[in-house]
Amino acid sequence: MRVSIALFTADLRLHDNPALHAALMDAERVVPLFVADTGIRRAGFAVPNRAAFLADSLADLDASLRARGGRLVVRTGDVVEETCRVAAETGAEVVHIAAGVSRYAVRREDRLRTELGNDGRRLRLHDASVTAVPPGALTPGGKDHFAVFTPYFRRWENFSVRDVLPAPGAVPVPQVRSAGIPRAESLTPTGPGSDQGPVSPGLPAGGESEARRRLRAWLAGPLAEYEDRGDDLAADATSRLSPYLHFGCLSATELLHRARAHGGPGARAFVRQLAWRDFHHQVLAARPDAAHRDYRPRNDRWRGDGEEIRAWKEGRTGYPVVDAAMRQLRYEGWMPNRARLLAASFLTKTLYVDWRVGARHFLDLLVDGDLVNNQLNWQWAAGTGTDTRPGRVLNPLVQARRFDPRGEYVRRWLPELGGLGAEVHRLSGLPEAARAELDYPPPIVDLTEATARFRRARGLD
Repeated sequence: MRVSIALFTADLRLHDNPALHAALMDAERVVPLFVADTGIRRAGFAVPNRAAFLADSLADLDASLRARGGRLVVRTGDVVEETCRVAAETGAEVVHIAAGVSRYAVRREDRLRTELGNDGRRLRLHDASVTAVPPGALTPGGKDHFAVFTPYFRRWENFSVRDVLPAPGAVPVPQVRSAGIPRAESLTPTGPGSDQGPVSPGLPAGGESEARRRLRAWLAGPLAEYEDRGDDLAADATSRLSPYLHFGCLSATELLHRARAHGGPGARAFVRQLAWRDFHHQVLAARPDAAHRDYRPRNDRWRGDGEEIRAWKEGRTGYPVVDAAMRQLRYEGWMPNRARLLAASFLTKTLYVDWRVGARHFLDLLVDGDLVNNQLNWQWAAGTGTDTRPGRVLNPLVQARRFDPRGEYVRRWLPELGGLGAEVHRLSGLPEAARAELDYPPPIVDLTEATARFRRARGLD
């Protein structure tokens, strides 16, 4: 009886899962394996919001497997060691895994390949599991990746994306020892100094079942209006599917096919966002150091004002749209892309603080936080990444009037300003007596002076 292993990492789903599909084609029995990676915990990436979402996703995955006659096999420890141990216990000849792009994932794959090979077993990577277009599939002449999005997108649009794979009807699993499905608290670091705060109160439920429910709702109506309303902060008109893509509860390939089948301007705008996700993956695959180092160094001498950084994190900068974004992040563990750009631009260009400070804070809270999109979006906002206009500064007042003209988004997240109307974006114009009655701080920085400081520092004047 041939046995193979489907090692789940960033692909916690049954629908359109190339690694699981190939494992089932390879053998009569398959071990659907998840290893609660202690290395991730030590590296500081196992934060409460993502741990809670992961626990939901694993429970849902186990339930779906049981409905097909199988179950999720869970181990805890070093992924390579535990996978090799399961392979030895079951006699599995091949381990299937979705290919990653981070340095951590690539090193894990290299170790797996070596250790399995030492036992006469094989590792098989599946490139089109996490993205729609595999990193490295598209390259410009003489280079290993695209550094600018627009030419990448032109090629990406014409790439022949693989077909969507069906969910298996049955998953026969051999006898093998398994731990129970982990709870959220067991997936985060323990011991002195490990308190990372509570789970965000508005965190969404994880899992493939919830992902597919949200996908059906998105395709049934809101997608059609995405082009016009995607940046409308008050409308909350984005898909909110990013956490499910991050954990692989939803396939980027399936989402691309279904959006294209839907058609229309909204779908085209949404597809473009999927392309941005693939673009970032191919950048980091080629330049792993970009997770921590400037992709395009600007010789910045970043400021480190602790009080200003604290005000930014707590949503007390005195600029309502920025503060609303930061409070939404803390409450939901999520924020729309426009809010992320505003918050990031304010920290890196208005306060002139190192983008890594903001990226770490986002990773501490974002349920969809990962090294690929989080770090490269922060570099884009800071002007050290792939932005072709690195000197642009997003004025929070102008942005607020454009994307929250009636102040609804701000009032939703800043209850202390709930009695104001559209003038919530013009607090500086209120009489001093009226301002004094608000439980809201004055601006921590003057925008004109801050922009001038940034331009001097970057040598733009």
